[in-house]
Amino acid sequence: MITTEERITEEKGVYLLEKADLLTLGEMANSIRERLHPERRVTFVIDRNINYTNICINRCRFCAFYRDEGTPESYILSKDEIFRKIEETMALGGTQILLQGGLNPSLEIDYYVDLLSSIKKRFPIHIHAFSPPEIIYFARLSDLTFREVLKMLKDSGLDSIPGGGAEILVDRVRKIISPNKIRTEEWLEVMETAHGLGIPSSATMMFGSIEKKSEIVKHLIRLRELQDRTGGFTAFIPWTFQPLNTELYQQSTPLLPPFAKGGRGGINNYNLYPATGVEYLKVLALSRIILDNIRNIQVSWVTQGPKMAQVALKFGANDFGSTMIEENVVSAAGTTYRMSKEEIIEIIKDAGYIPAQRNTLYEIIREWS
Repeated sequence: MITTEERITEEKGVYLLEKADLLTLGEMANSIRERLHPERRVTFVIDRNINYTNICINRCRFCAFYRDEGTPESYILSKDEIFRKIEETMALGGTQILLQGGLNPSLEIDYYVDLLSSIKKRFPIHIHAFSPPEIIYFARLSDLTFREVLKMLKDSGLDSIPGGGAEILVDRVRKIISPNKIRTEEWLEVMETAHGLGIPSSATMMFGSIEKKSEIVKHLIRLRELQDRTGGFTAFIPWTFQPLNTELYQQSTPLLPPFAKGGRGGINNYNLYPATGVEYLKVLALSRIILDNIRNIQVSWVTQGPKMAQVALKFGANDFGSTMIEENVVSAAGTTYRMSKEEIIEIIKDAGYIPAQRNTLYEIIREWS
């Protein structure tokens, strides 16, 4: 019998994902959540995603956001436009901005150093920016090590790093869905280096494309092992592949039922099915069970919608994420859920929890009892 009193091995994690029923996983995850967060508080942050450019050389097969340089829809935001977005965010009570963009070959490290320092001179706001693929790309363009890049960005105003670009931390999957993106070990090395420099980060997982269930578990174990060494992950956010308008979806043949034995298909036959709500809840619950050293698990209402996110609070999640005053990447793939601060507060209350606004480091700013 597998219990929450023991650390879950990779083998046991696969067993739970394959064999355990939804409610059993939910009960296990919820017991851990209640032990870690007995105050019955559900937190959220007020922030804005600012995608400073959509020009990207990676051309990931699961992404509908990127554009090639020189195409009509490609852009680089001006500093004035970025400043205007930050002013709007702060006027709405925002405490954080997420800066994330494509791998743009015309922007070198000086651009990012100047952008960060310019923002910090004007605004007392937390800058959560630049996922590992961006960090690696900045380094390659500027002939620097990624450690040097991280130090330069931190000195210029970078406060923390988002966990983007993780997808599934298994190279078999990465070579298919994002063949031009950094590999697993590079992602982990950037995060370990950032944590060593005192830069905290979140961690993510995008599932529901071609991965096997064993690879979902392997991803979680790799994050747990890194957290054992650094303690630098503040939260984990699993979210589901959004297929519309993506190359991966356009080239797929939906043959297997969701979560069929053996996983989804390979490069010549993607066999895609978007992950169901049940799959999402099972993976979320398993994340809470395996990641015993990451304190916060976040729902993905942006991909699941508000009602499923509310249910997820009983499956191990304790954080409702961000109000996302602006979001462009997931919406490009056809998902357009939007929620106000007031709606988030009401949903949390209706689920029987205490809503609380937090900052990026999970310090409480305000509660609504």
